[in-house]
Amino acid sequence: MDTIIFDVDDTLYDQALSFKRTCTKMIQETFTDAELDKLYITSRKYSDALFDKSVAGEISIKDMHILRIKAALEEFGITISDEKAMDFQEAYVAEQQKIALFDEVEELLELLYQENKQLAILTNGSKGHQSMKIKQLKLDRWIPEEHIFISGAIGHAKPTREVFHIIENKLKLDKKKTVYIGDSFDNDIVGAKQAGWHAIWMNHRKRNNREDIFKPEKIVYSASELLDIFRNDYSPNK
Repeated sequence: MDTIIFDVDDTLYDQALSFKRTCTKMIQETFTDAELDKLYITSRKYSDALFDKSVAGEISIKDMHILRIKAALEEFGITISDEKAMDFQEAYVAEQQKIALFDEVEELLELLYQENKQLAILTNGSKGHQSMKIKQLKLDRWIPEEHIFISGAIGHAKPTREVFHIIENKLKLDKKKTVYIGDSFDNDIVGAKQAGWHAIWMNHRKRNNREDIFKPEKIVYSASELLDIFRNDYSPNK
């Protein structure tokens, strides 16, 4: 592969850790680790659905932040006010300013950088919020600013073909030598595959495999597995 493009949230770092810490601080109920894992996955389900509505202009970003945590907690029989939901969001943003790359991802980025691979980022979200995370993760050590693509700045979001085509044109990609790595099957895998790219599903949440016409070339269940693939000179046909 000549070009490796990464998602950010829950691909390069453990997004659940920030979420769990916020729940512990902001929600009065006591959760087991298993319950927190389930609550996180539930919140991501609502987050993805509501993000699509915000992109379509059906709801504001503020409403998205309020509704996603309220809806997730309601599945656990917990009701909070809109004000409490915004307090949760503010605490969550504060926790995200402490995020750090998976150790193996940091090693992988250095490996690919030393091999002179073209590296890039494609992430959904607002420009300001995602830029904050990218800065916290210090991704500029390996990836130049002009190779960082945020849906809020582009005007198109994954999984639409448009966002992938914009990157193809800007980076002059060869689709056969480009692989996209992400944790969301719908946004990352379907998006990349329908654009004609190769894809690796970072399924460290161990979500059930999907029966879909679009299939990733590889599925990995940890950052260490992802690193091993590229240590062994990754080829989609292996």
